[in-house]
Amino acid sequence: MKILLIGEYSRLHNSLKEGLVALDHEVILVASGDAFKNFPSNYSFRAQIINSNWFFKKTRNLIYSLTRIEIEQIEHAIRFYLLLPKLDKFDHVQLINSDALATFPWVSRFLYRKLFQSVKSRSLLICGDETPVIDYLLKKELSYSILTPFFEDATLKNHFYYPLKYTKPSYRKTFEWLAQNCQSMTTSDMDYKIPMERMGFNAPLIPNPVNCEKIPFEAISNLEPVVIFLGINRGSYIKKGIPYFEKALAEIEKKYGNKVTISVCENQAYQAYIKLYQQAHIVLDQIYAMDQGYNALEAMAKGKVVFTGASEEFTNYYHLTENVAIHALPDKNYLVQQLSYLIENPSKIKEMGERARAFIEKEHHYKKNAEQYLAAWKL
Repeated sequence: MKILLIGEYSRLHNSLKEGLVALDHEVILVASGDAFKNFPSNYSFRAQIINSNWFFKKTRNLIYSLTRIEIEQIEHAIRFYLLLPKLDKFDHVQLINSDALATFPWVSRFLYRKLFQSVKSRSLLICGDETPVIDYLLKKELSYSILTPFFEDATLKNHFYYPLKYTKPSYRKTFEWLAQNCQSMTTSDMDYKIPMERMGFNAPLIPNPVNCEKIPFEAISNLEPVVIFLGINRGSYIKKGIPYFEKALAEIEKKYGNKVTISVCENQAYQAYIKLYQQAHIVLDQIYAMDQGYNALEAMAKGKVVFTGASEEFTNYYHLTENVAIHALPDKNYLVQQLSYLIENPSKIKEMGERARAFIEKEHHYKKNAEQYLAAWKL
């Protein structure tokens, strides 16, 4: 089969591609690289001109500050349109999101129509902010979610522009059009499965594929000092609860001194980010989640203890009886307590790291997950 994957935000589509290729399918990935993360793809619609020098960047920022229009979206659209002649004769296309092209919604619909003329089997992946997901979170039926900081302080609204944009009529129209014109929808974890189900959509969960063959398990041999890593993406700083981690780390540093080493990086490209957390024993990923995002899964595959979403819904779904990660809560004292326990009981770090790796191999193996996608697409 010849399969087209459009969009990349985390490495999910790259790993899925590797799984499908291992199953003898031909796969082409088209993406923008997702800004500073710079994820690889076969074809790119990255805004190269707009970001080519200081003058264009300054102009871009000025236009955005005055109009809220991101002129990168124009270049994304033009570059994707020019790629369309290369994107025919595929057996299936999957979009990573309704905004997979990172352009204006009406332009997205125009380009999707053009693409769908030649690709009759289509799917939409729900693995991040999406119209029904945000609609459900706004009901405030969950004890907490990525929108909790916004509910607690409405002055933070600008920090939530990206999730809240999916409630705008133009983005809603695009999602509804795709829901009608894609044969299937799937979700990547519990944070999307539950909202989609409760909003009345059939979107079964297929766990994020992780290429375990590219991510070797790293047995922990030296825990003096315990190395704690925090990676910060300023674009999601508030909605991922990073301030709670920062406050907890400040207290841990005072409490344990040279028994711990704290490493923090900010807005790093994917490859640089991976290198920076290699030496860590504990990785602080995100708060306000029920399940793990992609960075957390890759860290777990390496055998690290990850503070992330590991809720009761998650443990029940996978029938887990022991922790494979630490469920991170928006509570500084709780985070300090959990970190302190691990620092004072280093054998627990090794044990949980081994369980984390075993869990990834069992539930997130890229070939197994690729087979699940093929079944969902009925290919």
